Amino acid sequence: MTTFIQLHLLTAYAPANLNRDESGRPKTAFMGGVERLRVSSQSLKRAWRVSETFEAAMDDFMGKRTRRIGVDYVYRPMIAAGITGKIAKSAAEKIAAQFGKLKSDKNAPEEKNLEIEQIVHVSNHEISLIKQLVDTLIADKREPNDEEVKLLRKEQRSVDMALFGRMLASSPEFNVEAACQVSHALGVSAVTVESDFFTAVDDLNNKEEDAGSGHMGEQGFASALFYTYVCISRDLLVENLGGNEELAKRTIAALTETALTVSPTGKQNSFASRAYATYALAEIGQKQPRSLAAAFFQPVRDTDQIPAAITRLKQQRASFDSVYGNCADDYRELNVQEGTGSLAELLAFVSQ
Repeated sequence: MTTFIQLHLLTAYAPANLNRDESGRPKTAFMGGVERLRVSSQSLKRAWRVSETFEAAMDDFMGKRTRRIGVDYVYRPMIAAGITGKIAKSAAEKIAAQFGKLKSDKNAPEEKNLEIEQIVHVSNHEISLIKQLVDTLIADKREPNDEEVKLLRKEQRSVDMALFGRMLASSPEFNVEAACQVSHALGVSAVTVESDFFTAVDDLNNKEEDAGSGHMGEQGFASALFYTYVCISRDLLVENLGGNEELAKRTIAALTETALTVSPTGKQNSFASRAYATYALAEIGQKQPRSLAAAFFQPVRDTDQIPAAITRLKQQRASFDSVYGNCADDYRELNVQEGTGSLAELLAFVSQ
């Protein structure tokens, strides 16, 4: 049976604008009849994936997301090496087409049509294979044949691709099913998004003509205690990593540490909105996973929200266990409010 690792996190943020909508205001969602502050799953995963914490732990096992495979890895290196534009263009088209459908804008510069339409997640191993092939093409002054481009299809994947997956509508053979699912982070209480009116002063304005500010604007902000749920299929992660158990353990530990300690970067310079999880519950088991978000459909109204939210989370877990039987084989907690548990213990538990 599949083994699941589930993380339930409570993270408190003072006024901030972690994840903005199209108007620049903090994202929200309605739940339990009230508006809640929200940080999207994509925002969280992006912040975790590119963080120094995750990258340092994963060394050379990371990949890149880009449309520019044909431009940066094929066309430009071949042109720089003196290969004719015709050969370089053909080579770039053939290699990039292995990862997605090429753009076809007649009015765009030539390089632009060597990009693919979708951003694609490319592993370091794939990048290495592309570079090796390009070196061969430069030495032989030619474009690749069909057999050579087929060799770019490989099984080894980067850890971020193994965790978060890859979906290419135009090249389904390159799809990777994500081993990790991440919820949108939602505030446990109702929220009112406020506006911060600000001005910028022109330091060289001597006030002879105008004593006003050099710029005026406003930005939205709000504060919340967020509940975030993460579910990892350990078996699928190992499969995505080609059966590498040790790498899977390192990946789970790195993701867990990152989820507890890394914040989205939205408006960081304006709000210094950096936070660690105040409470974390990690569960391991083979039963069907379940979120504990139901604990917060009724918004928390206590003045001291953190202990109230922790109590609700524990009660929700106990209620599920009472009705369905134990939903996990084992669990560990980290509670900053009480000073119990530790990050080291939690990481050792999830990566066993």
